[in-house]
Amino acid sequence: MASVIDKTAIRDAATIIVLRRGDVPSVLMGQRGAAAAFMPSKFVFPGGAVDPADHMVPLHPLSDADTAALERETRLPPRALAAAAIRELWEETGHVLGHPADWPDAPRGWRGFAATGHIPDASRLRYFFRAVTPQGRPRRFDARFFLAEATDLSTDPNDFSRAEDELSLLQWVPLAEARTFDLPFITEVVLAELMAHVANPDAPLTVPFFRNDDEALLVSRLGGARLI
Repeated sequence: MASVIDKTAIRDAATIIVLRRGDVPSVLMGQRGAAAAFMPSKFVFPGGAVDPADHMVPLHPLSDADTAALERETRLPPRALAAAAIRELWEETGHVLGHPADWPDAPRGWRGFAATGHIPDASRLRYFFRAVTPQGRPRRFDARFFLAEATDLSTDPNDFSRAEDELSLLQWVPLAEARTFDLPFITEVVLAELMAHVANPDAPLTVPFFRNDDEALLVSRLGGARLI
């Protein structure tokens, strides 16, 4: 008898926040489809679940500090989470965060990325936020959010021609206007943290952890009281 997949079980996921600084700081977002099972019609950052192939790709690694922070709170290899964020960025926006290199044996799911002449580069990513989807939702994720700079993209930031169709209305949304869009609540929380970071970029990143459970709705700081 075929096994039944529990789609409400918590899956590891990665989200990428691409920030365009300057006189009008903006962030890359797109709208999910109206028929999507998870967050239909909402404007979101690129992201999704970690795939098995994400564990196997060649990768310029995260910084030692970000690797250590992730190792403290997950059994999943930090490189797989970073790779998933970069893959989702490629699939959903057509943008490449990578280092020029030949990659002839790329696994399924990464072949389009490899065809651009790059391997994924996580060395400039910063671990920024963590959130767990609340109970009762049709999909649940333990999502780690990574912050990237638009200047680190290997592609033209304004070119979305290679994006798949999972997100529509891809655009650089000014931070000052982002919270007027139809957003998931957690995205509003992340945007508030991002605006605080842009206002004070030299302050250390403390990685807020937004945890939902039956008894509490908490925002805490990783490295403080353990909540997992």
